[in-house]
Amino acid sequence: MTERKPYASDLSDEQWALVEPVITAWKAAHPSVSGHQGKYEMREIVNALLYQSRTGCQWNLLPHDLPPRSAVLYYYRTWRQDGIDKAIHDLLRWQVREKHGRLADPSLVVLDTQSVRAAAGVPATTTGKDAAKKVPGRKRGLAVDVLGLVIAVVVTAASIHDNAIGNALLDRVAAATEPGSVQTALADQGFKTSVVAHGATRGIDVRIVERNPDQAGFVPQPKRWVVEQTYGTMSLHRRLVRDYEHDPASSESRVYWAMTDVMTRRLTGTSTPAWRPA
Repeated sequence: MTERKPYASDLSDEQWALVEPVITAWKAAHPSVSGHQGKYEMREIVNALLYQSRTGCQWNLLPHDLPPRSAVLYYYRTWRQDGIDKAIHDLLRWQVREKHGRLADPSLVVLDTQSVRAAAGVPATTTGKDAAKKVPGRKRGLAVDVLGLVIAVVVTAASIHDNAIGNALLDRVAAATEPGSVQTALADQGFKTSVVAHGATRGIDVRIVERNPDQAGFVPQPKRWVVEQTYGTMSLHRRLVRDYEHDPASSESRVYWAMTDVMTRRLTGTSTPAWRPA
């Protein structure tokens, strides 16, 4: 890595060692026609992506001592299209689960959605208004395991009903795991019987967790609380506080990069830096 003052979002040597094999393999599979190896170090490209994820800065406001916007944007889009962001994320998820003495794929997932406002300039054709929460923008759907790790993510207009998102999440969970590994999915009352029926076609028992009517205010539900914790952890990455992406696929990619940062820190025993100084 070039000599510069490090940012708090930079990958350490140990963290880079977790990510580097996937990127090196991708680089070897996509050689330049001219044989040129590239002007910028791949580690610095990833550092730039994590800096933007952490700070929420605009592309044109990336620091001058990181690779330029054009290079970072090129790799961001190319890795998204080639599925490299998800490949890195999934590899790290398996390692975190192994570290906790668990199998690569979970037997239980938790489903939930989160509506977030869209930033100015996000195409109106990809956004909508959540009728229940009165939030204009986009809706993120997550399926997480009991460790709070993301198994699947879906991003849609906020006007899309939770049922459609739940069905899409179940499809992606089934595609991302070994057949028969995920047996149970917990969901809140925003999901209806159509999600339960769709889960049955995938061999997944979807259980709607009913809230106790005698409990007032927010009360964490057993096992289901982990998905709320994941949303809270993701909000430490300011690029996810709103939806700034023109393409919903880019919004999904942002979730993968945020969780990649979280998991590299979990695997190396480092904490995510706070926004405010101590």
